[in-house]
Amino acid sequence: MDNLCHTLVGLAMGEAGLKRKTRYANAALMVAANIPDLDVLVFLTKTPSVEFRRGWTHGLLAQLVLPIVTTAAFVAFDRWGGRRQGRGDPPLRIPWLLALCYAGIYSHVALDFLNNYGVRLLAPFDWRWFYGDAVFIVDVWLWLALGAGIWLSRRRGTPTAARGSLLFATCYVVAMLVSAQAARDVVAGLWRASRGTEPRALMVGPLPVTPFTRAVIVDAGDHYETGTFSWWSSSVDFSAERTPKNDADPAVTAARRTRLIAAYLVWARFPYWTVMSEADAVSVGVADMRFGSALGNRMVARVVIRP
Repeated sequence: MDNLCHTLVGLAMGEAGLKRKTRYANAALMVAANIPDLDVLVFLTKTPSVEFRRGWTHGLLAQLVLPIVTTAAFVAFDRWGGRRQGRGDPPLRIPWLLALCYAGIYSHVALDFLNNYGVRLLAPFDWRWFYGDAVFIVDVWLWLALGAGIWLSRRRGTPTAARGSLLFATCYVVAMLVSAQAARDVVAGLWRASRGTEPRALMVGPLPVTPFTRAVIVDAGDHYETGTFSWWSSSVDFSAERTPKNDADPAVTAARRTRLIAAYLVWARFPYWTVMSEADAVSVGVADMRFGSALGNRMVARVVIRP
């Protein structure tokens, strides 16, 4: 999910009553709810970002270690640079601070699982990607619900509204997870009935704003087919346009051995290739059906192969 959503979840947990448990509770919840995304620092290096993202800082080891590191940072700040305890502020309770950091970090990992970008939950012991395909990576309904709950709780001085917003967010997420699995089953059944084969891979993923329609990507072997699933009709409207994989070209085989493309394929879920001949070389590009055309060149890797 986006970092605004992560921050709102952390702050909503604090306003729901947890901010009274220890000094720095709200700050710790918001920081911990975002800290796994410190892997964005990979953009400052030459490492391909998609190879590194949502791995080391999101997996099992990070889930255990990052809350301890975050808690230690707050304790150090309190002892060497923190402000004095104000009237009405709770004292610093390290066990509670640690528990809140765990809550924040696990909220981050859970939210990242929900979308179709994926997260490597078991890293570094297992580098598989897990996809919830349930909630769009930027969900305005979560923003609105959580933001309203936080504002009302702070305005009224009671945790009731924040608790209600977290309850709504939880019910919404569960409903979207159930909807995602049910829609996947419907689309798979329609595909089998119309094509007589199982799809090699299938995504029935979320779309922005509307929870009742979903984006469909089907791996049909040598090409992909896309469409839109609607709960209003319980049917799929497939596009007439098919996207060839182009993965049998010899230039693609050579491109796979390059550092940049190999790194991109760590992340790619539905890769497709473009091969263009130049004067004395071949340009090979790879994109992912989830994002390639929507984000232009931002999520495309390209190399030049020379004979």
